[in-house]
Amino acid sequence: MLPPAEPEGLPEPVLGDGVRLGDGVSLGPGVVVHAGTVIGDGVTVGQGAVLGKAPRLSARTSARREAPVPLEVGERASIGPGAVVLAGASIGPGAVVGEAVFVRESAVIGARAQLGPAAAVDNDVAVGEDVVVGAGAYVTAGSVMEEGAAVGAGVVTTNDDTMGRHAPGEPLVGASLRRACRVGDGAVLVPGVEVGEKATVAEGALVTRSVAAGSTVAGAPARVVDEGGRR
Repeated sequence: MLPPAEPEGLPEPVLGDGVRLGDGVSLGPGVVVHAGTVIGDGVTVGQGAVLGKAPRLSARTSARREAPVPLEVGERASIGPGAVVLAGASIGPGAVVGEAVFVRESAVIGARAQLGPAAAVDNDVAVGEDVVVGAGAYVTAGSVMEEGAAVGAGVVTTNDDTMGRHAPGEPLVGASLRRACRVGDGAVLVPGVEVGEKATVAEGALVTRSVAAGSTVAGAPARVVDEGGRR
């Protein structure tokens, strides 16, 4: 059986100056790849995705202001339709960036990480290998997700409990999600909390304090419901 034909009249991909494409790269209709972007072997980019767009830098990003570092996409990564990945980010080998995902400058996405549809990864976020970010989840600036950590659909992490009324120069502190922890759908994490290694946050929890390794919390505000055998 023959594969379906592409509809006629779709726009061709647009490549900026100095773009480097590896072997076997597949670019869908209407893809825009900005100048200097490096795309590794076997990468697939879905229709209408935008790669390597220069960011409009906030006062708090660590990205270089004189010239953004070009975006690098590792081999065999997959970028979904409508995704936007800014210059200065890095996408690891085999990573999956879902449909309509937004990845900002200075974000590092590890090998084989999976970002679900419409997820957002802010600036200066470190996403480790084999991490899962659910559909519509938001990983705020300054957060860390270690190897194998996972957050469900609609999870929100925060880094500013003053809603912009903090003193000039006061640092913002994101969430720290340690190795192989799990955060259920719709949970909210306040600024600076740490979810320990292999800990679990139940669906819909409001996490106002750090969660010990191996324990389980639930509720709003979240309380320990299982200490994971540490009693």
